[in-house]
Amino acid sequence: MKLNNSIQNVDKEQIKYLKFPKKEVLAKRNDQINRNLDLKRALSLGNLERQKVKIVFVDQEGYKRVETTVWGVTDASVILKRSTLIPLQRIISVA
Repeated sequence: MKLNNSIQNVDKEQIKYLKFPKKEVLAKRNDQINRNLDLKRALSLGNLERQKVKIVFVDQEGYKRVETTVWGVTDASVILKRSTLIPLQRIISVA
């Protein structure tokens, strides 16, 4: 995936103002499973070691990247600081 030039960096405080379509961004089931595993690893890193991860996601305007600590993961969303949510189906990658 070669997206670096077209990804906009955003602060986690800006995420609550973004609009997210409902459509899943990862077509392959295997990619969706790997995303969930990556998110669980990011959750452990955030809770145990206070480490930040880079999350690439898609809102209605395009690709975005945020560097943040993952505080929680539900079936529908990733929870960041101050109850900021990113819909799970809009996340491309976690590193």
